[in-house]
Amino acid sequence: MEKFTAVLTVIARAATGLAFMVIIVAVVVQLLGRSGIISSVVWTEELTRFALLYLAAFGVGLSYRSGNLVNVDIVCEALPGRAAWLLRLVCAVITCAFGLVLVNATWLYVSVGARQTAPSLGVRMDWVHASVLVALLSLSLFAALRIIGMLSGTTDGTPDRLEEDA
Repeated sequence: MEKFTAVLTVIARAATGLAFMVIIVAVVVQLLGRSGIISSVVWTEELTRFALLYLAAFGVGLSYRSGNLVNVDIVCEALPGRAAWLLRLVCAVITCAFGLVLVNATWLYVSVGARQTAPSLGVRMDWVHASVLVALLSLSLFAALRIIGMLSGTTDGTPDRLEEDA
């Protein structure tokens, strides 16, 4: 299970980094166009918005894993012993369940985009709307991994802090 989590983390980090690189390239092209160095292009703003959606979609699961999402740690830290563990487990179950419950509605939202295209890029909008589905699945998957880890005893449910955060 730890190997699966590690591989999933690497994939999510790579996808987040790729989305960030797309944003950087699009903004540089946009700045070059606005400064007169190259001809101004219209697709850069749209591409930046779409890449930002994917950056958030792939990053939300990583943020959940590392504890960088909005969290109320003060409540968990104040609870005695097993109650803190139980609250973390309940929160992970709710997070996972909430994400999975929304998958069907999100799939409908994504499928509607198949009949639409982005004005300047000409990309089908279902590819853009799929970022919401990616976000839900990413968050739900990392929450499910926390649940499995807690129930198997390999983790206490506290976020996996990065070494540079410690």
